[in-house]
Amino acid sequence: MSIDEEMRDRLIAMARGAALQAHAPYSRFGVGAAVLMTDGTIVTGANFENASYGLSLCAETVALATANAQGRLRDVVAIGVIGGAMDAAGKPTGDKPVGPCGRCRQVINEAAQMGGRDIVIWCGAAEGNAFERHLLSDLLPHAFGPADLGIG
Repeated sequence: MSIDEEMRDRLIAMARGAALQAHAPYSRFGVGAAVLMTDGTIVTGANFENASYGLSLCAETVALATANAQGRLRDVVAIGVIGGAMDAAGKPTGDKPVGPCGRCRQVINEAAQMGGRDIVIWCGAAEGNAFERHLLSDLLPHAFGPADLGIG
C-alpha cells in the first residue's frame, strides 16, 4: 500500500481528532493516534490516564488494541500520532511533532513482526503542518518480539 501525502495528511488529521477525546486529567498532555490498515481503513485511539498512573494507556496502544480486537493486528501498515499540552478546553496544542514513547514502540513492533512489515510512523504536531516520517526499525532497532520467541 502506498502512503502518499494525502494519506499522511488523513492520518494526522484523524490523530488530531482522536486527541480531542484524550482522558488526560493528570498530565494534561493529550495524544491521538490513527492506525492505517492494509485495506485503507483507519482505527483511532486516544491516551487514557488513570489515577493509578501505571494503569494509563497511550493512544498508540489503545488504537493497536482496538485493531487487535477486530482481529486485524497483522494488517497495520502505518500510524499517525500527534500530541501536546492541553489548553483549558482540553485541546492539545503545540507546533512540534510528537513521537511514540518507548513502550508504544515496543507495542507497534508486535504489529510489525506479526504483519511482516516495517511500519511507517508519521509524527505530527498538534497544530500546524510540522511532521516527521520514521520507520519503526529506525525508532526501535534490534527490537524484541514474537520472532525471538519462535512465534510469527
